[in-house]
Amino acid sequence: MAEENMNEQLEPVQLQLNDIATMVQVIDLVSRRGGFEGPELETVGGLRSRIVAFLQSASQQAEQPVEGQVPGAPAVEVEEVEEVETDGSAD
Repeated sequence: MAEENMNEQLEPVQLQLNDIATMVQVIDLVSRRGGFEGPELETVGGLRSRIVAFLQSASQQAEQPVEGQVPGAPAVEVEEVEEVETDGSAD
């Protein structure tokens, strides 16, 4: 049994583009539900913008549309997301 656990730990964690698109959906869902306070919105919005930019770049390279998978939430359309400039600080 100890060998099985060790083999499971050696396998690298796989993160797919759809998983990253799901992160954008989670941010949108929590935002709609009022889960972020005002001062946090700039940081969360900046993170969301960077994730979307990454997804746009990766989906163009893969030439495949990327969608998240949060049940009950609308699919993220990566091509239509507006970029927001931030100063890069996380305060």
